[in-house]
Amino acid sequence: MSLFSDNIRHLRVTKDVSQDFVAESLSISRDSLAKYEQGKSQPPYETLIRLSRYYHISIDLLLTVDIRKIDMEGLIKLDDNRILLPITVEKSGENMIEIIPHKARAGYMAGYSDPEFIEGLQHISLPFLKNGKFRAFPVVGDSMPPHRDGSFIIGKYIEQLGEVRDGRTYILLTKNEGIVYKRLNKNGKNSLTLSSDNTLYDPYVIKASEILEIWEYACSIATHESEPDDSPETIRDVLQGMRREIAALRSISK
Repeated sequence: MSLFSDNIRHLRVTKDVSQDFVAESLSISRDSLAKYEQGKSQPPYETLIRLSRYYHISIDLLLTVDIRKIDMEGLIKLDDNRILLPITVEKSGENMIEIIPHKARAGYMAGYSDPEFIEGLQHISLPFLKNGKFRAFPVVGDSMPPHRDGSFIIGKYIEQLGEVRDGRTYILLTKNEGIVYKRLNKNGKNSLTLSSDNTLYDPYVIKASEILEIWEYACSIATHESEPDDSPETIRDVLQGMRREIAALRSISK
């Protein structure tokens, strides 16, 4: 029995439906479905898509994760079965924020869609963050003052590229660069311009197809007290960042 066959059998049994019913819904024979559930054969691409849509679960999870170990009710279901995000809720009902520690930063590329990886992370709860899915990411480098190495940016999950607002800051998970924290501006329908608040770093353009996740800045956490840096360059960078935020707020209010 493969992981895939175990998963589709578990989903059918949990749904409390017969093989005949599922097979008819998928427009395949009962014998074919039985072989898939027994691990004796693999479905063609078209049938795999139908199974994903029928059970409302991404193909990635069907093939790579033992969903018998997952609380299916505690997942955010997104359009087109693109991904399922686990939500951890504490006893009082507050959503918990998953923290991506520095040591897990590199592994996030492989584990961001794996509920077992996410559930294994440490969690915190901030009562002033409501109505959304939040995650904390470590800051690396000096491209986005005043945030420094060792700090964490907490982002709110953005489902659609159209929700991005020009001039705001976001955490992005990209195919080529991994996790980046930048100020975004839409560059047509299919790309974004990423800018650093530190003017030593040049802006660059990224295609929408390279973006795996977008998290809008919600708040930040400084994990240590840093010495104040009152150099003219740092003050200028901070002021420029503030001007961009004010300009973005003004454009929204018009």
